Amino acid sequence: MGFIEDYKEHVAEREALGVPPLPLTAEQTVELIELIKTDCNEELLDLLTNRIAPGVDDAAYVKAAFLNDVAAEKITISAITPEQAVVMLGMMLGGYNVKPMIDALSSSNDKVVAAAIEALSHTLLVYDAFNDVEELQKAGNAAAAEVMTSWANADWFTSKPALAQEITITVYKVPGETNTDDLSPASEAFTRSDIPLHANSMLQSKMKDPIATINRLKEMGHPIAYVGDVVGTGSSRKSGVNSVQWHMGVDIPGVPNKRTGGVVLGNTIAPIFFATCEDSGALPLELDVSKMETGDVVTIYPYKGEAHKNGECIATFKLNPNTITDEVRSGGRIPLIIGRGLTSKARAVLGLGASDIFLTAEQPADTGKGFTLAQKMVGRASGLAGVRPGMYVEPEMSTVGSQDTTGPMTRDEIKELAALGFNADLVMQSFCHTAAYPKPSDVVMHHTLPDFISNRSGVALRPGDGVIHSWLNRMVLPDTVGTGADSHTRFPIGISFPGGSGVVAFAAVTGAMPLTMPESVLVRFSGEMQPGITLRDLVNAIPYQAIQEGLLTVPKEGKKNIFAGRILEIEGLPNLKAEQAFELSDASAERSAAACTVLLNEAPVEEYLKSNVVLLESMIEDGYEDKRTLQRRVDKMKDWLANPSLMKPDADAEYAAVINIDLNTITEPILACPNDPDNVKLLSEVAGTKIDEVFLGSCMTNIGHYRAAGEVMRGETGVAVEKFWIVPPTRMDEQQLINEGYYDVYKAIGAHTEVPGCSLCMGNQASAREGSTVFSTSTRNFDNRLGKGTQVYLGSAELAAVCAKLGHIPTKEEYMSIVPQKLAGKADDVYKYLNFNEIKNYHLQDRDIAQEKYDVTIKPV
Repeated sequence: MGFIEDYKEHVAEREALGVPPLPLTAEQTVELIELIKTDCNEELLDLLTNRIAPGVDDAAYVKAAFLNDVAAEKITISAITPEQAVVMLGMMLGGYNVKPMIDALSSSNDKVVAAAIEALSHTLLVYDAFNDVEELQKAGNAAAAEVMTSWANADWFTSKPALAQEITITVYKVPGETNTDDLSPASEAFTRSDIPLHANSMLQSKMKDPIATINRLKEMGHPIAYVGDVVGTGSSRKSGVNSVQWHMGVDIPGVPNKRTGGVVLGNTIAPIFFATCEDSGALPLELDVSKMETGDVVTIYPYKGEAHKNGECIATFKLNPNTITDEVRSGGRIPLIIGRGLTSKARAVLGLGASDIFLTAEQPADTGKGFTLAQKMVGRASGLAGVRPGMYVEPEMSTVGSQDTTGPMTRDEIKELAALGFNADLVMQSFCHTAAYPKPSDVVMHHTLPDFISNRSGVALRPGDGVIHSWLNRMVLPDTVGTGADSHTRFPIGISFPGGSGVVAFAAVTGAMPLTMPESVLVRFSGEMQPGITLRDLVNAIPYQAIQEGLLTVPKEGKKNIFAGRILEIEGLPNLKAEQAFELSDASAERSAAACTVLLNEAPVEEYLKSNVVLLESMIEDGYEDKRTLQRRVDKMKDWLANPSLMKPDADAEYAAVINIDLNTITEPILACPNDPDNVKLLSEVAGTKIDEVFLGSCMTNIGHYRAAGEVMRGETGVAVEKFWIVPPTRMDEQQLINEGYYDVYKAIGAHTEVPGCSLCMGNQASAREGSTVFSTSTRNFDNRLGKGTQVYLGSAELAAVCAKLGHIPTKEEYMSIVPQKLAGKADDVYKYLNFNEIKNYHLQDRDIAQEKYDVTIKPV
């Protein structure tokens, strides 16, 4: 079959799924162009115009080269005039199309020149090609001068329609809490980069026939708004927003299978989800939605801050941030930032002052008080002594992380940003969410994404290496700022503000990210840790204490959460090892906190960095790329170690709240109960609950947890549960546990071990038995996360091992009779962390031995 026949067959297959065809590949684009050269028609022109991904996609390269030949009149195509070719180039956002358009400014064809002026005037992603336009302008090229003036006047912005004075929408309401697993199910994570296909799964596990309902509502003739009480908790923000926008947004000319716009309304919108809406061109508004129901027609008055139904004002709100109208007009916060920067550069070239076209972010008054630790870290990254809550800054992103279920989306966002390199100092890509049970598309991604990342100077891990955070944390520099496309990107020795794949791509490409500084909540520990109590109990003690003080409620209706959108700053445990500190910072994601800091002494940070230098050097030796990036980070770690210094909060720093927790009062384990990580209770309140399966794994664990569980189970020949999952976070942990004989203990009890990675925690690979009750050390326990209809308790590895041993959640007396006794005299050896610098001639080991002896295998689905 020829190209057209193959393509029509593909269209029919996709239509059966209710989605448009995929964008054309480079090979298909070559075939398409050959057909256009010989027998062009409207169908072929439409494919060339609208079905090829923009930016620096391989197909965009082929398209740009062809259109350049037409614009330069090297070839003649009857259906495409030279000026039309330039117009089509102008729809490709940036990247491979920019040089042809700049060349067209010098064309002898006046129509081509006019088209090039118009196209370039509305192209933002020009990067270093800006200098080429400047050189032409200085050389007397009148067309280049017009482009420069247009950029300076922000025609790219003013030519777009402003946010309407009133917006009439039809409500699609999802009562209660919508977490991002509802919008972007982890079980369908492998389709996330295929936005239309993935959007088919939106809300399928939460509501009956949601897509059909949306389609019926569209027949009312108004745009659909997504409405909920609590919207967007959890991770997978960008894929969740993509799904909402696919069903409720508008097409982007020249950008296939992606939409922008849309309205999201909620009593509470999770901060990272809110920011991802901003980045994507949606309009998120927090307001009272109690008087809105599915099918209602509501008129939003953005500038008045009112929502009306049947002529009556049913809710009021304030636009937040105040610049959000500019963001929506620009198509999102990211294009606004890039465009403002382009306008500023052009005005500087022309000797003009700052533009007054754009709204400026409202900045808070300086209170004159001291700064918190987070405010100092962000301040340094922004060239300031500190930043106040509410202040808008664009801090330097020292470290950026990407994981594999969002990595393909980040890749596509990077392509759309027309980027062939990273400006962030270190960008790392992991493969921990898909390693154990890769689907065919995952296998392709495992083989192609590493080169995409490393060719842009990023660092690519390998499938089976382990969890993103356990690696990325080892690459962080103290007191620096970063981001990652995983809600658990929370640095133990710095600060990270996780984001959707769009802002992560932006941070990787530009080396900065937009941030309106949140307030901070201080959690201060005091006293002494009691026998049998673990750090995971302290994790759960934070929401437990907040509930006691009325700062956090579990019910979604009228929910209170002092941590939501704020930075959680933890003090009082200064001698924790960095791995232990991450156990606390990691869980700030479950508090819906924007970020987290942990105040540590210099000694544990020095210990951590000395170990990490050896690990990164061994990565270079073992062929990990990009070597130069790894070596640069090693050198900076050594520089810090030569002159160690850590920031500390000021004594008069201000916090939104201060929560004091006395360790002396925590005398029994605390665990999160089904199915909400905020639903924390004392062990004695849930003792006796039958447990069917136990999962020991996820980024919440470190090697000490596996030793502790091994000691609890030592001497046993089986377990009292259906399955005991044991999945270490990294292959270094796995190898050390094998070397120390712990895998022999796991084998003796019949535990189910897997390749290091996210495993059951992610919800996209294996699952617990349907309807089972699970005790897990994982991060969250949303409905259906670990398995369909599962009831999931979250707690420590030590408690997990006792549950596996007994088959039920123990009483306080049962727990205390086992854990302290089993670990007596062994704590120093059990809770000892991997210091690679103390291992003679350390290098990263092959996993073959582990796989052969213990069946720790990668299992394709």
